[in-house]
Amino acid sequence: MSASRTVVQGVGWDLAGEYPAADSPAVDADLDAIGGLLDEIENRNATLVPLLTSARDLDAESARQAITAARDIHALVERAKPLLDDPETYAECRLSVDSQDETAQALLGRLQAVKKRFAELNEPLGQFLDQASGEVVETYLDDPAVAPSRFAVEHSRKQADELLPLAEENLVTGLAEDGIHAWGRLYDQLSGTLECEVTVGNELERMGIAEAAGLKQKPDDRLRESAWRAINTAWDGHVESCAAAINAIAGWRLELGRKRSARAGRSVHYLDAPLHRNRIDKATLGTLLAVAEEGIPLARRAARLQARAYGKEHYGPWDTHAPAPAIDGEEQGAIEYPEAVDLIATAYASVDARMGDFVRMAAEKRWIEGTVGPRKRPGAYCTRFMKSRTPRVYMTYSGSPSDVITLAHELGHAFHGWVMRDLPPSQQSYGMSLAETASTFGETIVRDALLKRAESPAAALRIVWEEAAALVTFVLNIPTRFEFERNFHEARARQPVRPVELKAMMAAAWEKWYGDCLSEPDPMFWASKLHFYISGLAFYNFPYLFGYLFSLGVYARRDALGGDFLLRDTGRMTAEDLAAKHLDVDLTQPDFWRQTLGALEGRIDQFENLVEGTDA
Repeated sequence: MSASRTVVQGVGWDLAGEYPAADSPAVDADLDAIGGLLDEIENRNATLVPLLTSARDLDAESARQAITAARDIHALVERAKPLLDDPETYAECRLSVDSQDETAQALLGRLQAVKKRFAELNEPLGQFLDQASGEVVETYLDDPAVAPSRFAVEHSRKQADELLPLAEENLVTGLAEDGIHAWGRLYDQLSGTLECEVTVGNELERMGIAEAAGLKQKPDDRLRESAWRAINTAWDGHVESCAAAINAIAGWRLELGRKRSARAGRSVHYLDAPLHRNRIDKATLGTLLAVAEEGIPLARRAARLQARAYGKEHYGPWDTHAPAPAIDGEEQGAIEYPEAVDLIATAYASVDARMGDFVRMAAEKRWIEGTVGPRKRPGAYCTRFMKSRTPRVYMTYSGSPSDVITLAHELGHAFHGWVMRDLPPSQQSYGMSLAETASTFGETIVRDALLKRAESPAAALRIVWEEAAALVTFVLNIPTRFEFERNFHEARARQPVRPVELKAMMAAAWEKWYGDCLSEPDPMFWASKLHFYISGLAFYNFPYLFGYLFSLGVYARRDALGGDFLLRDTGRMTAEDLAAKHLDVDLTQPDFWRQTLGALEGRIDQFENLVEGTDA
């Protein structure tokens, strides 16, 4: 990096309160403890496993020993899970900052065998509760220690007919670590070490792709395009590896779906598992996508206005994170990290003081990673440590308005987990569609607060720009990802898809949703977007569209809902039931979605007026 370019960055996070190092005795102690708990689960399984083949025929009396064993296993699993999750979270946090951290890589390697054993020993409990009669399950739940898990148990039972025999489920679990998950780890390692050459000013600079991605948030249009092309060139040199990984990940899921279809006696679609995991109905997804398609003209209008503000006719794929352009030749100064934290905390506090206090606490306790580094992985996320019940936010903060919004987004995730920290573990897990509620809500709070304090049209443009950019992202870019992933799965069901086909498929998805507002598609997006390589989650896209529109609907009703909104119920309800209870709306029907999307038209009108003001 040239000395002439000042680096604005956030602070590094503090992980020492969880473990002092990836190879510390504290990690060894947790792994020893989980080993003992797994031995106890194995002992209880000796009672449970022999009864699985006849579980459907047992009544409450004949299943009494099995019920006792199942309750014991539930308690042991809840004690063991933090001991397994925390070392993995710690290692992944370390590797996010330094993808070549050898001690963290070694810890993940150590955890593989433990994760396999944990999953295999936990499987009999799931099979028993899925297959047992309603009478037996009710008796099992008639105990204060397991009663909080009712929703999780009942939701899981909806897919009971897809269960493979225990030995086969364990085989799938055992092979997954060195199968589908190995491909995901390969991609993570590649993305963390890949470098590219970007033209910065008159100099060619070599940097990691996460750092290059940060340049796509700069107001210099040529710099953003240069960074985008450099990133794509770097990925293009690894298309065979990426194609092998994405084909293997999807192929694994499709083959497992075929096995489950044979077991269930019905077709198990590749979208069934993502929908079930996100706890939304297929009808809700169909309605959501249909309304998004209705919103294409509004979103394309926003994209054209963004291009116009930069003095060009078409929106480029390098503009997805572009800030508002400099006005009158003056670039907006970078927003220093402490200022960003204060902006977000103040905005959050305007809704509820507890939200603002949480943001300041997260910053003071250094739960946020925002440094700039050559070996950092790209992207942003929120995670948590189960034992301490504390969150961690990861991103690369370089001072752009987009970075402020990203930080607000991830802190929304963190707040969501924070308000649920006292609930039983079985009620703290929620679908990603609802996970995006607090995060996108947080973005909207910050944008609105910043707009209120804008002292000039130029300042207002910078804020409304972010609103327009969000509309383009969620109504055009997210469906583009879904379109590609759906078409890819259809093609992969027939045969592996070659890199040239993947590029064409990706380009076609961009062209369908962006249409004539786009200067050119992004044919390498299938390789550069890490979401397609998350081995544990398929279709990591439509929940963002759901969360965006759902959160705006919640935001419109925020005064009646209070600071916790509906967050504490997200781990114990489907999305449809949650919306019916707290918002009195039916998510399978288009009215709620149309109303929410329609409310954005006024924002784009305001955006157009501001863009026209800069043209004058």
